[in-house]
Amino acid sequence: MKRLNPTQFDWLLDLAESTLHEVLGLPGRTLPPPDGGLITAPGASFVTLMHDERLRGCIGTLEAVRPLHEDVRANTRAAALDDPRFPPLRREELAGLELSLSVLSPPAPLDFIDERDLVEQLQPGIDGVILEADSHRGTFLPSVWSTLPDPVEFLIQLRRKAGLPGDLPLERTTLWRYTTESASRRLTPA
Repeated sequence: MKRLNPTQFDWLLDLAESTLHEVLGLPGRTLPPPDGGLITAPGASFVTLMHDERLRGCIGTLEAVRPLHEDVRANTRAAALDDPRFPPLRREELAGLELSLSVLSPPAPLDFIDERDLVEQLQPGIDGVILEADSHRGTFLPSVWSTLPDPVEFLIQLRRKAGLPGDLPLERTTLWRYTTESASRRLTPA
């Protein structure tokens, strides 16, 4: 995976913060145009919003289908307004909000014989995992390992997140792994 440089990541965080201001009807700043390169190339991202150390919204894409800067903007808007687990973000929540951005590598299929083989292949703290079975699909970003460090429990909870029984045999699923580049920013009052 090609890496974003710190200036590019800062620009993407500025874009996400400006997008939050826009969706909340607050004045934002005008950003210079993207510098090209990885920012304008197709990319997949997740935007996570935390308030008082609790999840407040998390939306993303798993496959690169649009320019990265457009993906970050769309996912920021969706994390603030459209995450079905939460009501739309309110202006008063902006102060102290933590904005995290993860840029995903292309997913690679995980080939495994059984759950034990899969568990041995997983790299806790490094791998994000996508699980798919029938019409169900779910993912955990690599950051989820901090709250689910046991690979067996990680996979049980991933099945549940996908809307499947936690004990569904993994041989009946398809799995991929990916890595992320991530950065966060704590927002200040507007």
